[in-house]
Amino acid sequence: MARVRWQERVVIAPDLHHGEPCIKGTRIPVIMILGSLADNMEWGEILDAYPQLSTEDILAALDYAAEAIHQDILAPLPA
Repeated sequence: MARVRWQERVVIAPDLHHGEPCIKGTRIPVIMILGSLADNMEWGEILDAYPQLSTEDILAALDYAAEAIHQDILAPLPA
């Protein structure tokens, strides 16, 4: 399976959930997905609790977290 690029599914906008990274088209923050996984929730449980999410969204949240630990800033700079 090809790796899901977080840039295609994660958005960071000052007017969306206080600027926290969220899954595109939702108000679900990446940190909520990561926290749920850390709390030992299964993927199916997360998808049942948040039906607007997909498996690819969970993978994107994980990809974002993996990249975040290697960089200082992930927020896009204004043009």
